[in-house]
Amino acid sequence: MTRVGERECAVRRRLIGSTPMRHLVAVLAALVLSVSAAPASAAPSAPARAAVDFTGTVSLSGCSGAVVRPPEHRPSDPALVMTNGHCVRFMEPEEVVVDVPADRKFTLLASNGEGSIGTLRASSLVYATMHRTDVALYRLTATYGEVEAMGGRALELSPEHPGRGIDISVVSGYWRQVYSCRADGYVHELREGRWTWKGSMRYTEACDTKGGTSGSPVVDVATGKVVAVNNTGNEDGDRCTDNNPCEVDEQGNVTVHQGIGYGQQTYLIVPCLTGGGRVDLTAPDCGLPRPAPGRSRSPG
Repeated sequence: MTRVGERECAVRRRLIGSTPMRHLVAVLAALVLSVSAAPASAAPSAPARAAVDFTGTVSLSGCSGAVVRPPEHRPSDPALVMTNGHCVRFMEPEEVVVDVPADRKFTLLASNGEGSIGTLRASSLVYATMHRTDVALYRLTATYGEVEAMGGRALELSPEHPGRGIDISVVSGYWRQVYSCRADGYVHELREGRWTWKGSMRYTEACDTKGGTSGSPVVDVATGKVVAVNNTGNEDGDRCTDNNPCEVDEQGNVTVHQGIGYGQQTYLIVPCLTGGGRVDLTAPDCGLPRPAPGRSRSPG
């Protein structure tokens, strides 16, 4: 019984207990009439929720990923696959890779995760870094239209900062498993070994991610849009070591949450995707780190 229902019963008990017997019938009749005379109205409906499955997700060697797109795109644009920078290789702390040839294959999963609907191939690594975030974007030889013709679909990247407490799903193409929990908060700095990431999304403990989930899209269940890319978790309770990230607040205080996973927000990627399967780091509001001067390219 809802709280509204409990209050209604309590009101009725008070009325009955304090009313003389000769007025009891009249009181009850008035209650019935007031209910029947009230205008009919539909009960408030629950917010629509997206059905999160394996549509658009891919498996690659040792990692997960997804075919992603910005809100504005054309079917003729080369499709992009998003995963982690560390799924390319463990990069230097301030290294940024931009537009280098790549020949990598991805298995595009069926929506139920029980099979594949084809193999996708990269033509270039258009962006990768582990500096301030942990993300990589591969440009495919297939267009978005061709991915759809295969029976797949690109996941849309949300241009909005995700809220705290939203329901999320971490969809691992490698393990073919969906982890469901909530966004518990956002971290000023997340430090792991040599790397530092900004604004990381912290999950509630129900998302018990593990190795192989790296690069998984983090989907806002309410919208079906991608809001982060999964990248790490504290395995052993150690402090700021490899596989044991720690949180550092604005005052430098360090906190460790053993067993908790993290992802890197993706809304700042959206302004960088200007069409044609390209990443424009000079585009207005593009939030991806740029290469250091004189190091615009790096071997992939």
